[in-house]
Amino acid sequence: MRSLPIDTTARNPTMLPDHDRPQVSSPSIASRADLTTYLAGLSERLGAHHYMLLAVIGGLDRHDARIIASNWVYDAIQLVGLRTLAALALGTAAAPGTVPEPVVTSSAPDRSVGIDGETARLLTVLGHGVVLGLRLHVGRQRYYLVISSDRLETLEPDAIAEEHMSLCYVLSGCPDLLAAASLTDPLTDRERECMYWVSEGKTTDDVAVILGVSANTVNSYIANAIQKLGSSNRAMAIATAIRSGVV
Repeated sequence: MRSLPIDTTARNPTMLPDHDRPQVSSPSIASRADLTTYLAGLSERLGAHHYMLLAVIGGLDRHDARIIASNWVYDAIQLVGLRTLAALALGTAAAPGTVPEPVVTSSAPDRSVGIDGETARLLTVLGHGVVLGLRLHVGRQRYYLVISSDRLETLEPDAIAEEHMSLCYVLSGCPDLLAAASLTDPLTDRERECMYWVSEGKTTDDVAVILGVSANTVNSYIANAIQKLGSSNRAMAIATAIRSGVV
């Protein structure tokens, strides 16, 4: 691993007197679209190419990830796997006010942070040559932001500490949105079944035959799922459901 040269005494708002602290903007996060827009801007400010906001669920010996927002391509998520993503988040995440330590996957695969040699090579090929985790405190809940880039030089180390604190502050304003996106499955069994078969390329009539219901009933289930997932059409709802691990 290689450490980023972050001057935490200069950049970390928690270590400055009140009158010297930078003013923290407070964008309104009312939907997952707002959250995605904010995270995309944050990643750009940090010089990162990819971001993933996730919750880690499970017991002591087995963790899994529930993705809340991400710009990773679907194939990368599938190849790396949710369990590995959870281990990666837990192993790399720095607490607010501490210096994050990036993992350079091309040269330092490390099982202690959930990356073995095969996973390290896969991440490098997929453009995640440098991975850095931030632990986020939102009330009593803990979330994780994993940012990555193809190389260490693109990251902006002096901005990380301040952005880390700002992100915790912003997310504290939307705890219900985060909980709904990460800790619960909003779909009923029938809605999930319909979304699954549609994601497999089945038509409404096909799904109706498979489930033994009418086409109108299938359309109703799908419309409910689209609304619950905060999407505007079937394609967007399917993408959201897949990214969130719902289907």
